[in-house]
Amino acid sequence: MDRWLQRTEMLIGHEALERLATSSIIVFGLGGVGSACTEALARAGVGTLHLVDDDCVGETNLNRQLVATRSSIGQAKARAMAERVADINPACHVVAHQTFFLPETADAFDFTAFDYVVDCVDTVTAKLALIRAAKEAATPIISSMGTANKLDPTAFQVADIEKTSICPLARIIRKEARKRRLGHFKVVFSTEQALSPEQPADLASELREGSSARSLPGSISFVPPVAGFILASEVIRDLTGI
Repeated sequence: MDRWLQRTEMLIGHEALERLATSSIIVFGLGGVGSACTEALARAGVGTLHLVDDDCVGETNLNRQLVATRSSIGQAKARAMAERVADINPACHVVAHQTFFLPETADAFDFTAFDYVVDCVDTVTAKLALIRAAKEAATPIISSMGTANKLDPTAFQVADIEKTSICPLARIIRKEARKRRLGHFKVVFSTEQALSPEQPADLASELREGSSARSLPGSISFVPPVAGFILASEVIRDLTGI
């Protein structure tokens, strides 16, 4: 055992560590939720991580995304996160995929090659496609619901999609998953009512090019990462049985 994992082994045991070291996990989306989840998995000793995101680190990511530092601004998130993981856990084999997951790119990924799929993407279409692909491959998946416009990290819960409440994104996913007969899958969601953030004066320039959104979501340093850490904890518990 590497000395840096000694404190982890004291809690979960040698066999669980060995299971993590031989596990392959793919994380889709490396924003506030996904970057925290990825780092927690790396620090737990996961052996192989595939990281999927086509965004680059921007200045507005600095307030909440572990992948975002002053030195990483402008870098592709997938590659910046891969470098961060390598600096933490050199034994981890990291594969960076600089692409967005969309229904038309689903065939680029062999979901049977992974022990777990972690969904941290933003769009409903991509989430539903991820869930379907994981289901068809019989690979476990856990999906993050909405974390924007919230301030209470204690309001997160883990549940089957059918047991969710309050979260608007979970409501949409639940409805669409039923239509597509996707069955049961685990999600992390918040029971906090979303706030209505004050919009910046230069709203038009802040919105993504081509976006149909009428407002920018607010976010803070301590909410999205908590969701990411919960996702990682569920993956680790499921893989090791602890």
